[in-house]
Amino acid sequence: MEVALINPFINATIGTYKLMLFDDALKPAAPFIKKQPYPHYDISTTIGLSGKATGMISIAYSIDVAVKTISAMVGTQVDKDGADLGDGIGEIVNIVAGYAKKDLTQYALEISLPSVIKGDHFVVTPSGVPCIVVPFESKYGKFTMEVALVTKK
Repeated sequence: MEVALINPFINATIGTYKLMLFDDALKPAAPFIKKQPYPHYDISTTIGLSGKATGMISIAYSIDVAVKTISAMVGTQVDKDGADLGDGIGEIVNIVAGYAKKDLTQYALEISLPSVIKGDHFVVTPSGVPCIVVPFESKYGKFTMEVALVTKK
């Protein structure tokens, strides 16, 4: 994966948290290439990307951080087992992908609908596509973004 492809997703995540979650202090840690053993999460949301580049973006949380994040976004306490939690994190990844798409117009990206997975799991990425993992620290707690994107030749 070209390193330049990750920056629009990092910037989009920072912008989304600033605008939607009033978090001016969001900080990304050093990105790294995903290798086994894979990081495990309680809840994640993924969007597929296609066009002149293909792959996916996923944002993953512990359940506690997801609840705090989405509760802040909607302005009321959400239940860890309720539909609002999955809908909320799905909306976050949708906004992030849309913002990143603006800075990647040369790839004519199309984004799929978000999918949400709950329970102890790791994010499955497209076969043969390197995945960059970016840990973040928000005022609601730590979460992770994974981006696997390859340009077509």
